[in-house]
Amino acid sequence: MNVLLDTHAFLWWITDDSQLSVTARNIIKNNRNILYWSAASSWEVAIKYALGRLPLPEEPETFLMKELEGNMINSLPIADKDAFHAGQLPRHHNDPFDRMLIAQAQTESLVLLSCDSLFNLYDVDVIW
Repeated sequence: MNVLLDTHAFLWWITDDSQLSVTARNIIKNNRNILYWSAASSWEVAIKYALGRLPLPEEPETFLMKELEGNMINSLPIADKDAFHAGQLPRHHNDPFDRMLIAQAQTESLVLLSCDSLFNLYDVDVIW
């Protein structure tokens, strides 16, 4: 299965947070699944870190890249087609980072791993 991780799913995975569902945990650790991390999530983490709302042991660009590589998670860049698609999505969700994840999941045929119930309002497969 090709899976796009929501920001919280990956952060909860690497911190062993109990909020990560058993299903999500099993999907991430199953090496038959191909996991993706969006550049939108890197941007979101960088902003929250700079605002002091997300403490990390190192700068995000160092910490995240090390964790992504160590967990064999592929970086997913934001393409123009994703940006255009995100702009055309219905306004069920107002968070621009989440709208980008939805657009990328749709354009790349990925399953979203997220506990965000608003994702279910879109034509996208969501697992939690």
